[in-house]
Amino acid sequence: MREALGAVRAEVGRAVVGQDAAVTGLVIALLCRGHVLLEGVPGVAKTLLVRTLSTALDLDTKRVQFTPDLMPGDVTGSLVYDARTAEFSFREGPVFTNLMLADEINRTPPKTQASLLEAMEERQVSVDGTPRPLPSPFVVIATQNPVEYEGTYPLPEAQLDRFLLKLTLPLPERHEEIEVLARHAAGFDPRDLVKAGVRPVAGKDVLERAREEVARVQVAPEVLGYVVDVVRGTRQSPSLSLGVSPRGATALLATARAWAWLQGRSYVTPDDVKALAHPTLRHRVQLRAEAELEGVTAESVLDTVLASVPVPR
Repeated sequence: MREALGAVRAEVGRAVVGQDAAVTGLVIALLCRGHVLLEGVPGVAKTLLVRTLSTALDLDTKRVQFTPDLMPGDVTGSLVYDARTAEFSFREGPVFTNLMLADEINRTPPKTQASLLEAMEERQVSVDGTPRPLPSPFVVIATQNPVEYEGTYPLPEAQLDRFLLKLTLPLPERHEEIEVLARHAAGFDPRDLVKAGVRPVAGKDVLERAREEVARVQVAPEVLGYVVDVVRGTRQSPSLSLGVSPRGATALLATARAWAWLQGRSYVTPDDVKALAHPTLRHRVQLRAEAELEGVTAESVLDTVLASVPVPR
């Protein structure tokens, strides 16, 4: 199973250059049945990354461009009147898929953003009082642009907390950017992944068995205490007005277990918790205004907390 998921990461590398950390984060989210918030400037291959991952895993994927005029029914689906039968029938929205790419999720009003809450938490959609289950696996991968704030609607804390991970996609290094240009010069077309040589190397069955193995990864009581101490440390930070919730603690435990399994271990170490603390917790904390003015960031606060919490031996 590890080899199969390792092959998935290698397959994504056929189309996406230099985003190994983001690819690993997406694999961890799939193992944990969690959702991902991708943040990066335009043009760093956020959409290409999701499309390539879905091809390598042979999963169905749909993309929704979030705009100010998008309605909740455009995402979840709606009842449509059929004149031939004189009855209403349900027409599924793009949320009925395995990997849903919510592009620029912060460009749509809160009403439409909220339409995803039930889908993300309950894995179902209720229309006209009838719950309709979503396919399995189901993962929302939402993107947002960190540099354009005009005309955006920041995600509320309740919705941010439902994302398992927040992954940042940096600009590529010089040698990576040269590799991107070399591929395009050789005829690479990001719209034709088959021609690029990307093929399915794993499927839903592999993913399900891998999830079962991750669930058997052992966690010592001392490591559980360490996770709780890290989370409680954020609540006591003078730079934060909002610390990590208990949901954040369970998320950190889940991602640390998945990371330990990917590393070939059947137990979690404090280093696994440290490795996943930033992507799992950075979007669950809220800075005080005065701390922001002083240049404090969520990353620096988490660094301080991790440095101050005693590590179990």
